[in-house]
Amino acid sequence: MISQKGSRIKNFKELNINPERNLALKIIELGLQSIDSYKVIEKCLKLKDHTIFVFGKPFIISSKGKLVVVAVGKCAIDATKAVEKILGNVITRGITLDVRPNETFKYIKYMAGSHPMPSLANVIATKEIIETLDKLSPEDTVLFIISGGGSTLLCLPQSGADCAIEKRLDEELFRAGASIQEINTIRKHMSLARGGNLAKYAYPAQVISLIFSDVPGNDIGFIASGPTVKDTTTIADANAILSKYNILQKCNIDNCGLIETPKEEKYFSRVYNTIVVSNEHMLKEMANFAEKTGFASKICNTSLTGEARDVGKHIAREISESPLKSVLLYGGETTVTIRGKGHGGRNQELALGALEGLKDGKLVLSFASDGRDNGSYAGAIADSETRKKAQAKNLIPKEFLENNDSSSFFELTGDYISTGAIDSNVADLTIAINNF
Repeated sequence: MISQKGSRIKNFKELNINPERNLALKIIELGLQSIDSYKVIEKCLKLKDHTIFVFGKPFIISSKGKLVVVAVGKCAIDATKAVEKILGNVITRGITLDVRPNETFKYIKYMAGSHPMPSLANVIATKEIIETLDKLSPEDTVLFIISGGGSTLLCLPQSGADCAIEKRLDEELFRAGASIQEINTIRKHMSLARGGNLAKYAYPAQVISLIFSDVPGNDIGFIASGPTVKDTTTIADANAILSKYNILQKCNIDNCGLIETPKEEKYFSRVYNTIVVSNEHMLKEMANFAEKTGFASKICNTSLTGEARDVGKHIAREISESPLKSVLLYGGETTVTIRGKGHGGRNQELALGALEGLKDGKLVLSFASDGRDNGSYAGAIADSETRKKAQAKNLIPKEFLENNDSSSFFELTGDYISTGAIDSNVADLTIAINNF
């Protein structure tokens, strides 16, 4: 049972003004509960007689060796709390790097970094992670917890200096609407901690890497830029992407500081990488909940990509053509090509793109599972109520789209979704409902 009182959506009451919204908001709540980072670790990780089990697969912890824990990303804090509860004093040492401040753990050191842009704090924390992995032996075990946001956090250029060049490239790539795979290909070749490098530093220890997927298609080489995964991309691939978006000339240094990732098989021979949760898990829980309420549900796409406003229009058409009492569900990560000077994220732009195609009883809601859609909102709702409020205020959706100003639009209609930062990250989720 989901109550408004315990809702993660801070403005649940204000948004809950018709039956379609009530259902959509409850679907979100149920979905977020299903990917709670603490519960995910509790479910997949067990300890018995100096053996760690991951979904039942055993990994013996040598009595002669150390157990080191390294958690990186937006799910790191809550995952670490579960890890400490399960493994306790078996842990020798560790570091957790997240984006939130002021956390303390019993066995593991906490460090805070910045996101969505890298900073000196990220460099300092990344260096300390590498030092924590120094001089391990074959008797040792490293447990990694990797989640979205890890790419930005694991910033360590070859110069060992700040992340100014990477920040500039990120800004240019985001503005150009590059995909997460393209962006993370560049990132893997700009840090000594991504693209398999953490596995290299942990060698020759046994490595277990539990991965929270926020990348469409769940390719572990691109989640947090694959710090424990053997990289299949090269500097040439990264250069091709920079050339595609006319960014190479903006670096002011040769090759934009790109470095090659480790390719030697020995660094990965004792590495076990596994995805512990993804948007597919959340979508299934959401679909089951919708079915229980009497709606026919369908998971349409788990790897949604494309220009956000165009995807929104497409989803509006799909839900308008669907049978009555239908719920369509989508997961993935769209992109926004920045042409204007407004504010907003891909979820809000998707919802705004859908708005004009929605008649009475039809709804499109899109949100970021980490609660941050490139700003302080998680996403937005678009339906006939949104359109009525916009008309009453003489707001023209097309003008806001042209200025990439979806946040301002939904602030004026009051149809933004506010959750604050959430301890989960499985990319974006979109719900479309046809109630009548």
